[in-house]
Amino acid sequence: MIRSLTSFATRRRWVTIIVWTLLGAALTVVGQSMMFSATDSQAGDFLPKGYDSAAALKIAEDEFDAKPDGNAATVLVARTDGKKLTVQDRKKISEVTAELGERRVIGPKPEMPLMKDHSQTPRVSVGPMAPDGTFQLLSVSVTGNMNDPGLQEIYREFRDSAEEEFGEKAMRVGFTGGIASTADTVEAGEFREKIIGILTMGLIVLLNVLVFRSVLAALLPLIAVSLIGGVAAGAVAGSAELLDIKLDASTPSLITVVLLGIGIDYFLFLLFRFREQLRTHPEQDAVTAAAATAGRVGNAILSAGLTIVAAFATLGVASFGQFRVLGPAIAISVLVMLLASLTLMPALLAVSGRAMFWPSKAWKKERQGGVSARLGLEITRRPVRYLLGSLALLGVLSAGVVGVKMSYDPAGLPETDAVKVAAEISRSLPAGATDPHTVYVRSESGTLRQDALSGLTNSLAKVEGVGQVASPTLNPDRTAARIDVILAVKSDTQQARDLVSGPLRSAIEKNTPENTEAHITGTAAVFADIATAVEKDLRLVFPIAAALIALILLLLLRSVLAPLVLMIAVGLGFAATLGAGTLAFQHLLDRPGISFTLPLVLFLFVVALGTDYNILISDRIREEMDKPVSVRHAVAEAVRHTAPAIATAGLVLAGSFASLVANPATQEVGFATALGIVLSSFVLSIVLVPAVAVLLGRGLWWPRRPDRTAGRHASERQETQPVEQAHQYPVQQLHDEYPVR
Repeated sequence: MIRSLTSFATRRRWVTIIVWTLLGAALTVVGQSMMFSATDSQAGDFLPKGYDSAAALKIAEDEFDAKPDGNAATVLVARTDGKKLTVQDRKKISEVTAELGERRVIGPKPEMPLMKDHSQTPRVSVGPMAPDGTFQLLSVSVTGNMNDPGLQEIYREFRDSAEEEFGEKAMRVGFTGGIASTADTVEAGEFREKIIGILTMGLIVLLNVLVFRSVLAALLPLIAVSLIGGVAAGAVAGSAELLDIKLDASTPSLITVVLLGIGIDYFLFLLFRFREQLRTHPEQDAVTAAAATAGRVGNAILSAGLTIVAAFATLGVASFGQFRVLGPAIAISVLVMLLASLTLMPALLAVSGRAMFWPSKAWKKERQGGVSARLGLEITRRPVRYLLGSLALLGVLSAGVVGVKMSYDPAGLPETDAVKVAAEISRSLPAGATDPHTVYVRSESGTLRQDALSGLTNSLAKVEGVGQVASPTLNPDRTAARIDVILAVKSDTQQARDLVSGPLRSAIEKNTPENTEAHITGTAAVFADIATAVEKDLRLVFPIAAALIALILLLLLRSVLAPLVLMIAVGLGFAATLGAGTLAFQHLLDRPGISFTLPLVLFLFVVALGTDYNILISDRIREEMDKPVSVRHAVAEAVRHTAPAIATAGLVLAGSFASLVANPATQEVGFATALGIVLSSFVLSIVLVPAVAVLLGRGLWWPRRPDRTAGRHASERQETQPVEQAHQYPVQQLHDEYPVR
């Protein structure tokens, strides 16, 4: 089937390229227009309804008309001279607040037809005053996805307007929390992100230039992957809108990184094999060579892609919605890239032909005795030494897993204006004042009386770690109430999560009036529930994903022992990567722990993507072992031909993930994943797996039965021939000297 598909794509090469180009143009517009409207930036919205914070959010929406996509920010208003606010000042603040709350903010005109117009009238209300009377707090809320540049522009328009209005009254304002913090962080990192993006693209081009000495081979993969990425993003965003599913806010950036990495990888796999095909068969035309190349590499690419799809699709069984929607979204994107790898990329090879490697001429003759050839010889000579060395390195890194802790605290945030304003507020008010929590109470029968909630309110105020508790506010129907709770600690810390999940929820449970239900929500409450959900999901997702990957390897390799070897190898790679991440961030940088998402992200990316390289080298080892040559010769040939492709692809993929290190929010993921890809490509695939293949010989493919007679005769002939000499023969000459019997 794969050969039929790739053969069709190369024969109808121009049709294939035109269809993909049209799809890319159309779906790129869909993706850019609809992606932010299809994503949700509120982590609490992804929790199952059975969790306490999710139940509180449901009451807020049903009884208090709270918007599920509402984004609040805290505004500090103070006199420019630093003196206490007078009665007249407070009156002016109320007047300006009322005026701002009635003024519609007009957003930028949508650049594309399907883009959302974020123009709206923000909700503005007066909050508490500092105990020393030096500032007044306001609350402002805008509706939409806080990661959407259009909504951030609305916020900036409101911010500038507020600064101007209060400035005329001799007052200064400062914004913090929610969308204010997000917008400031985006502004602070905008230039850095552009530089990192340019450097990442430059790294990919530079590596391809160094390897192929060609302009087209350096640029065409990037152009093709960008086109395919547009198709994938449009397919994901369009599907989410049609099915009314909200995606996680990290989906667009993860899709970009994943597709850039695996897309370039698959293109490189094809390029290296295409160059080899043209060398060994100089008489073939471009179409024939491209079809033969895609036919040979297609099965490995298909299996490699399906392992990634299977791993991410497994997240669909997770209870935490952020994982449940992220997994299938990336799986769809990888399927798009996989289809393009088997159609568009072979078509591009068929069109470009030998011009793909212009202006270099050296590619026509294979270099003898290169690094990969010498490495292949060394591994086949001393397989035990290389196996033990690899295991020792992985074992040392894996030791870092001992004592690993999960952290939900933000790390390395830039010192923005929002951070400074939050610090100013916390010097006068409790640390959680800029990010309050709310207890929602709903009557199960009849109406609520405010005095009936006094016991609950008093018990909350007595909990150690609570700074302030506001008086209950009833909804218009008097069927529900909200009680604002300000913690004495910052809401985004482990201390706050322990406080909410322990003493606070215990006090709520013991003091909730009869015939009512009460739940608490807020940053600490939401992440405390997320921690519970993630812990459950990790125990469920890991074994299912591992089983699916093993099944795919079993079907590809048609062997029991080979998939077991590869699964053990990637398992060691995962443990080593997680251990290295723990050593770097938890121990060396003295952080409370590693990010709670890191184990799952590493499992999916390092295991699934790292398996790609193992599949490529294993498939080539099996191909070489099917020839009438000795096991050592077959393994050395596989390393010689495949190591350059794996090394180049590994560096490209690692470089793509390493770009995430520049963003404090994704620093751990970027570092650990890049390291994991390097270990997977350079240690597992190029060294460990070939060493095991030499030691196990053709028994690696048990219970499959290779041509033992051919292998035995080849071994007998090569007993008197040094291994180095055998490797100087081109593939065709080997076939001539050792005909299949």
